[in-house]
Amino acid sequence: MAAKMAGIRVYYTSVTGSREVKQRQSEVLRILDGNHMKYELVDVSISESLLQEMRDKAGNPDAIPPQIFNGEQYCGDSRMLYEATETEEIRKFLKMATIEKTVRGEIAI
Repeated sequence: MAAKMAGIRVYYTSVTGSREVKQRQSEVLRILDGNHMKYELVDVSISESLLQEMRDKAGNPDAIPPQIFNGEQYCGDSRMLYEATETEEIRKFLKMATIEKTVRGEIAI
């Protein structure tokens, strides 16, 4: 089995009859794109084992897409991501180290 890429992973499904699931998936991608986050999409409709993998990692046998992970760490679902954006804690939600620390230096002319 190939090594899996670390980083943000969104488990979703390309095949669903549920308008709610489609809307939640679109919202997750809109939020991540709007925050310039890089992520990998994992389509659970390709195989039952991917759906089971998502549920196992989420710790919920009934979890439905979309579910969000950072590497192997479970971050949450679409509602939890939405709440994190409302409180401006998206990086905390995604379990990302703060990298916004900037160092100002004097430029000699």
